[in-house]
Amino acid sequence: MRAARPALALRDAALALMPTALRRLLAHELRAAHSLGLWIVRRRHGVGKGAHVAAYTGPQTALMYGFIFVSVVETVALAVLIRWPLVHAITLVIDVYGVLLMIAMHAACVTRPHVLGADGSLRIRYGALFDLRIQRQDIVRARVDRRFPDGRLIQPREDGSLELIVAGQTTVTVELAAPVDFVRPLGRRGSAHTVRFHADDPKALVTALVAALTQARTAPSPTPGPPA
Repeated sequence: MRAARPALALRDAALALMPTALRRLLAHELRAAHSLGLWIVRRRHGVGKGAHVAAYTGPQTALMYGFIFVSVVETVALAVLIRWPLVHAITLVIDVYGVLLMIAMHAACVTRPHVLGADGSLRIRYGALFDLRIQRQDIVRARVDRRFPDGRLIQPREDGSLELIVAGQTTVTVELAAPVDFVRPLGRRGSAHTVRFHADDPKALVTALVAALTQARTAPSPTPGPPA
């Protein structure tokens, strides 16, 4: 146990010296690797009992497999063409790592879906890169709302909305009672009072979310106990 303490201290010191962006990238890759293991054994992350799961990989799956195929072909071609042993070894390691990372990123999106919890809370995710939790009481309304916005994967807007764009589209809009804080992949923070994101079956997710909100708002108040 004592021997492990210097190693842990050295690890903590190394992490402290790393830039925040690099530290977060390393954490994303570790989560992606863990997701690859979950994908192999056909398990999902963060899906509790009674939860409604909403996948979002539909529009990007063919594109991801296309990238992976091209990368595999490139790896094989370079392995054949490069004759210098050292350069061959370095290139092969980089290319294989790149292929595995792309597969792991896709696995993270498959195994980390959006989750509507049994308590009505909503968890909006994109693989290992983004994770936003919204409590039931913070949600005002939700609707199916198909849009094709411009911008990056995670795009804050000047009007106080946040768009989580998958393959150039969002399909669900959630309006909040007050702004909710979020963290972007490299550590930048922001807040949004409206969140738009993609779900492969937006109608099913919105129906389940509206039902959870309606049930919570129409539930009878607990009967007060007898006076002391």
